[in-house]
This record gives sequence, structure tokens and C-alpha cells, in this order.
Amino acid sequence: MTNLIISDGKVAEHQQEKMGISKKLKHTTSKMVDSKHMLKGITLASFLESTIVPIPLEAVLIPLMQARREKLWSIALMATLGCVVGALFGYALGYYLFDIVGDWIIQTFASPEQFESVKSKMESQGFWFVMTLGVAPIPFQIAMLAAGATQYSLLLFLLATVIARSLRYFGLALAVYYGGDRAESLIRRYKAKAIVALTLLIVLLWFISDQF
Repeated sequence: MTNLIISDGKVAEHQQEKMGISKKLKHTTSKMVDSKHMLKGITLASFLESTIVPIPLEAVLIPLMQARREKLWSIALMATLGCVVGALFGYALGYYLFDIVGDWIIQTFASPEQFESVKSKMESQGFWFVMTLGVAPIPFQIAMLAAGATQYSLLLFLLATVIARSLRYFGLALAVYYGGDRAESLIRRYKAKAIVALTLLIVLLWFISDQF
């Protein structure tokens, strides 16, 4: 009985936390809609999302794209740019400062076992592995750190990041362009299926590339 009460308390606390985050995101979005610094704000938010603050960026981007459709493609571009800069920053941390910050990042975003798995796959699968992580809803921080720690090709890492994040953000823009006010509900409904389809496509291209 006591365990049940504790469990219910944790569920209620989690729901309150989610509601608080949702309110903050709505407030942030409403402030950004009419801001002359909107695009800079999106770039910064994307940088933070890909590095140290795992915020649900789509929750801000989708309503923002709907409200500022004249800036639709610019918003997608700035979100991609912010993520690429963040990826470069994360790579540099892994390359130059892994011994100093590596343990903290691993403990914050994953576990030592997960990091070793990502590191192993980075060494053996590289480009296509980064592409898969860039599309799937998996913390990208570990991939950036592992790429730097293994001294994986910076050019290939950035190329994979640009392609994967462009698919993510320009995909959202495309959904808003064609879906209009229904875009948010459509994205919520088909997001999982779209991620699975893109991941399978990347895996298929990965398999084909290994045959040549």
C-alpha cells in the first residue's frame, strides 16, 4: 500500500513537471513569435538542445513555424545551423577535453555501458551510425562525444549531422507548409512512423553502400 502511494506520488509529480515545462515552452514560443531576434533565438535554442540542455525543440519550432510561415524555411535553416555548431562543440569536447568532461557528460545523458557501445559502433560504422542517431529521438550528445574521443573524421561527422538534422527540421517545415494549422496534430500522429521509415531508409542505404 505504501509503495502504491509513493508510486502515485511520483506519477503526479512527473505530470506536474511536464505541465510546468509545457507552460514554459508556450510562454517562450509566444515571446519569440514577434521578436526581431527570433532566428537568433532558434539558433541558440538548437545549439543548447544538441549540447547541454535536452529541451524538446520541436515543441517550440512547430507552433513558431505555424505562426511565422513567411520565415518557415529560415527557421528550419537556423535550427539546423545551431545543431551543427553544437555538434562541432561536442566533437571538440570529446577530442580535446574527454578526460576532463567525459565522465560528467556520460553520467548526465547515458551510462558508461551505453557510451562504450556508441564508441564501438562509431569506430566500426561511423557515418551511417551518426546519420541514424541524428534522425532517431536519441540523445545526440553521446554521439558527438564518442566521435571526438575516437577521433572520427570531422568532415564525415559534420556531413552526417547536416544531412540528419536537415531531414529532421526541414521535414517539420515541410509538414507545416502542407499541413498548415493541422501540422502539429499530424506530426504528433505520424512522428513515430516517420522516424522508423527514415531510420529504415538510412539502414537500407547503409547496407547498399557496404556492398560496393
